[in-house]
Amino acid sequence: MPLAAIAGVGLTTQTRSFDGSSMEACLQAASIALTDAGMEISEIDGIAARWPGPGGTVFQPGSTDWTAVFNRPFSWVYDTYPQGIPAVLDAGAAISAGLCKNVLIFGGQAGLTNNGSVASYTRPENEFVACWGSMTAAQFALTAQVYLHRFKPNREKLANLAATIRNAGSANPEAVMAGRGPYTPEDILTSPPIAEPIRLLDLCLANEGAAAIIVTSTERARDCPNSPIYVLGGGAEWYRQQYVNPPRFDEVWSLGTNSYHRTLATTDVKPSDIDLFEIYDINTFEIVRQFELLKLCEIGEGVDYLDDAGIGLEGKHPTNTDGGLLSFSHIGWGAPTLKIVEATLQLRGIARSGQVKGAETAFVTGAGSGAQYHNSILLGKNE
Repeated sequence: MPLAAIAGVGLTTQTRSFDGSSMEACLQAASIALTDAGMEISEIDGIAARWPGPGGTVFQPGSTDWTAVFNRPFSWVYDTYPQGIPAVLDAGAAISAGLCKNVLIFGGQAGLTNNGSVASYTRPENEFVACWGSMTAAQFALTAQVYLHRFKPNREKLANLAATIRNAGSANPEAVMAGRGPYTPEDILTSPPIAEPIRLLDLCLANEGAAAIIVTSTERARDCPNSPIYVLGGGAEWYRQQYVNPPRFDEVWSLGTNSYHRTLATTDVKPSDIDLFEIYDINTFEIVRQFELLKLCEIGEGVDYLDDAGIGLEGKHPTNTDGGLLSFSHIGWGAPTLKIVEATLQLRGIARSGQVKGAETAFVTGAGSGAQYHNSILLGKNE
């Protein structure tokens, strides 16, 4: 029996600079998701949404501050990790336990990048990070460098993975990088170095906009305008606080193994059965790592395997069909929710990006080795 179902999704325009505040972006996405689900805000009794300010609490994430904006109390408020996969899984658990009925999850950002500076969340003021001027890309580069040294993957094949996803975004009229391609492996390899061995076109975007989803019971979802997308399984692993202690390859490269096992254990779906993948592509190496975790190939073989199998729409493993974080969008705290929105649209058969024909299952992931936590969820068109 599915844990819960996704009844509504909402996306604002994804852009370099959003015309409005973070709060306005979030409210716009939430309104779109409510309309998509055929619900009113009065039906929402659970919320998971980081508070963007101004005002409100100084204690993050601060989801409770939204009660004042919506002018109503909620039965369930989620602050542990109010976004993406963890929020969906905990919302499903809360609904199953009778703590609430309908949960609104949303997040996004605006006004962070229009002054040309580095997005603040890429340089957190954490112990052992801020004092050395480190950034999130460098944390992921620590594991990527060891992988490159030990297994010596073909760099052109590796770059082709990034080019494939970026070209999906180039072909998607709603992507931030729409029309910027086509990209070649050479474009990736000759782009400016950021943190060895990661180059500029290996890295995700940092832009503006918001995303929202509505989670409800399977019974309620069947009464909504769109076909339910069922939560078939999920899991998470939290190894260490992100961006404090440096990640060590032998500790974190396999992070997510248990999460993946638990995600698929409640179904008869095997990794080879999955129709599409919305992988958290914060950089190219993470794409390879996550496919290796699925045991579709051995560690160190991911680049050759994916190059042979194909991750484009016509490949064996269609991946990041909207252009992913690399080319569609990355909206800070709202980025993990983007992955679930795209998976939902694909399973409904109405994706704004390239549509995977006959897709019935989608595997979605969040975070990765450099962040030292990882999560996954399996979504299905059928119960």
